[in-house]
Parts: sequence; structure tokens; C-alpha cells
Amino acid sequence: MRLQLFFIFPILAVMAACNSLVPSATPTLTPLESQGRRVLESYCSRCHGTTGDTVIVGPSLAGIATRGRERIQGMDAEEYIRNSIEDPTAYTVQGFSEGLMPLDLKDQLSEEELEALVAYLLTLK
Repeated sequence: MRLQLFFIFPILAVMAACNSLVPSATPTLTPLESQGRRVLESYCSRCHGTTGDTVIVGPSLAGIATRGRERIQGMDAEEYIRNSIEDPTAYTVQGFSEGLMPLDLKDQLSEEELEALVAYLLTLK
């Protein structure tokens, strides 16, 4: 019996170490997504949080890729996010006043910055 435990215990220890309760690593961002994160930090983070239900001025962007996919019927998350940036009055989130987001944000961003920002926001699931 002791001999069996001698062999079983190390197996159980390895299985416990591989338990799914161990947090997974943060996903690695592509260069475009990393650029988008920097754009968000420069232009958006004064008003939008990216964790939990953090509300600074506007709604949290945590989970925007998931919510964006479900928000407007027939529109995918990428299109919803892009339209929300290009025309901030198109979809006002319930509980927030219209006109809070700068109407000229699309004019402040280059096309490359816009693409990067959308790519990064799509990682926020």
C-alpha cells in the first residue's frame, strides 16, 4: 500500500499543479493591437475604463468586442466599434448622455491609428 502511494502521490501533485484554477497568461497582442492600445491610452482612457464596470465619463470598454457583436442586429463587433468612433451619436449607450464623446475623434486619428484602435478594442472580450 505504501509503495502504491509512493507512485500515486507524485502523479497527483503534477495534476494539481496543472489545475485549471491557475490563471492563464495575458494574451499577447499583435503589433497592430499594441499600437491600438497606445491610441486608446492617448485618446480614450481619460473617459473610458477597460476593466470591469469602471465608469470614468463614458461606459467601460471592457467586453466591447462581445457587446458590440450583440448590440445592433446584423452588425458585427468590428463594424459597430468603427461606426461608434466615426459617428459617436449613432449608438448612445443607455444611461449615458448623447454628445459626451468628441464628434471629431475620427478627424484626430489617422486611418492607421483608427485601424489599430479597432483591432485593440476587438481584443476586449
